[in-house]
Amino acid sequence: MYGEDVLAGNWRRRKTIPEVDAELDLVVEDAGSGFCGAVVGFEYGAVVLEDRHGKRRNFPLALAAFLLDGQPVTLRKPVRPTGTAARRRTASGSIAVDGVRAQVAKASRIWVEGIHDAAMVERIWGDDLRIEGVVVEPLDGIDALAEAVRDFGPGPGRRLGVLVDHLVAGSKESRIVAAVTSPHVLVTGHPYVDIWQAVKPERLGIRAWPVVPPGQPWKEGVCASLGVADPAAMWRHILSKVDSYKDVETPLINAMERLIDFTTE
Repeated sequence: MYGEDVLAGNWRRRKTIPEVDAELDLVVEDAGSGFCGAVVGFEYGAVVLEDRHGKRRNFPLALAAFLLDGQPVTLRKPVRPTGTAARRRTASGSIAVDGVRAQVAKASRIWVEGIHDAAMVERIWGDDLRIEGVVVEPLDGIDALAEAVRDFGPGPGRRLGVLVDHLVAGSKESRIVAAVTSPHVLVTGHPYVDIWQAVKPERLGIRAWPVVPPGQPWKEGVCASLGVADPAAMWRHILSKVDSYKDVETPLINAMERLIDFTTE
């Protein structure tokens, strides 16, 4: 007389929102704001997400407040111990790979303009490059870049990346780079006169890098403005203030990441 099972109502098909442990490095999107980032920790009962630019925001662990692979989920703080507070990361921001030895050097190379540039690259990207087996070699400037590239003999499996200082439109550097046309060579650069200037000035306790008049040696002009007698001592001070990619400007980061991707592709 009832016609159908009275228990077979919509409650059987009611969609349940899955609960997911907010493990470190899990990438989710906040459904309300659209902020997307990886889980890096918890503060005041909220989950902390960090996006790909390093920006962090806190979000309450509310019901169905996040999207995982496009589907709504409820995040919960893991009950079991997670070990360390966060996965160890290299100075470049990559997740560190433990127990992996440096590879034998590949044929591909990354060239930089001088020993200061090489030291800065080693400071930030050294761990990543050793795992990839890509060697960084300093040049003595780029005036003879085209000839050096021909001598290197780039080709498939023997790629060359070049990091150039002060690579801006109309500069001497831009004219030199224009002569390099091999498809197996990628030249990138940053707008700073010297690699020193790619370090964020606040890391050195100054508001901005000194403006050095054209025609005056830049490093010596900077040292004179800051009251430092020895450029070598100034460089040691600058390098000591760099611990990770967060201490340098974005154009340098972008340029190096492109070179690493190119030489390890």
